[in-house]
Amino acid sequence: MVSSDLMEILDPGFLSTVQDAGRYGWLRYGVPPSGPLDAAAFQAANALVENAPAAAGMEITWTGPALRITRDALIAVCGADFELWAGRRPVPTWHSVVLRAGEVLRFGTRRSGARAYLAVDGGIALPPYLESQATYLPGGFGGMEGRALRAGDHLPLHRSQLDPFAAAGKCWSLSRRPAYSAKPVLRVILGPQAEAFTQEGIAAFLSNAYSLSAASDRMGARLHGPAIAHAGHAGHAGTGSSISDGVIAGCIQVPPDGQPIIMLADHQSTGGYPKIAVVLRADLPLLAQLLPGDQMRFQALDAVASRRSITWNREVISNSPAPA
Repeated sequence: MVSSDLMEILDPGFLSTVQDAGRYGWLRYGVPPSGPLDAAAFQAANALVENAPAAAGMEITWTGPALRITRDALIAVCGADFELWAGRRPVPTWHSVVLRAGEVLRFGTRRSGARAYLAVDGGIALPPYLESQATYLPGGFGGMEGRALRAGDHLPLHRSQLDPFAAAGKCWSLSRRPAYSAKPVLRVILGPQAEAFTQEGIAAFLSNAYSLSAASDRMGARLHGPAIAHAGHAGHAGTGSSISDGVIAGCIQVPPDGQPIIMLADHQSTGGYPKIAVVLRADLPLLAQLLPGDQMRFQALDAVASRRSITWNREVISNSPAPA
């Protein structure tokens, strides 16, 4: 149920959008899922305020917003490590805290990471587009009129079903948070088109560091590093192209210049560059928290090891007991 309570945006920060768990079932029509780039932090924030895992919240990139809510609210901020203030009170991340009616929540210095997620008890209540509130900026739909938030925006909230003062004080423990790092090792499964690359190309991919380009966006993480050589055929050099086929978040395409692109939440439905590997979904949050210039390496796993990781991720992230 939508109430008359609102979240007012005083300062949107660099890039803040409304996201829910994503817009699934429409990729066949060319509509990407969107949703949070760091699903682990998004779900943790919702759990801390006792929302459903898919409840709409705010994705905050690089610099944070300032906002206020017209009612007492239970809030949580997870993901990047920001300095936070509620009025004059310091607020910890990865905790549930009360924001009093009319009190300003202000994001200060970002100590590490790239993206944070703000959840409010009840969740944001904008009209859904194709069954989702997720913002897709290139398409101009979802969220707040299909755009980034602006100063002066008023976001409606669902009616809260809890007493924020009684529910506050929960913490998402360090042991259950993603192992964020400015130089992560991302686990991958080679393929589905590993045969499109030379053995030297695959070795370069697995033995070198690649840095995140400033040209990256929510559609794809563009990387810089040693070129990955495509395999030739019939005595000809590889062209770096193939028949277009399906694309998912985490798949790594390699265009003719040999510089990999990792598909993210706003990925297209099909792609014609061969795919050397797929990043495990459990490790996509590590990628989401990187800044331009940060470096990553890749570690190949077999299918059995990847299934163990997926099982662990579901237990720790999706089906965790209530925060302590």
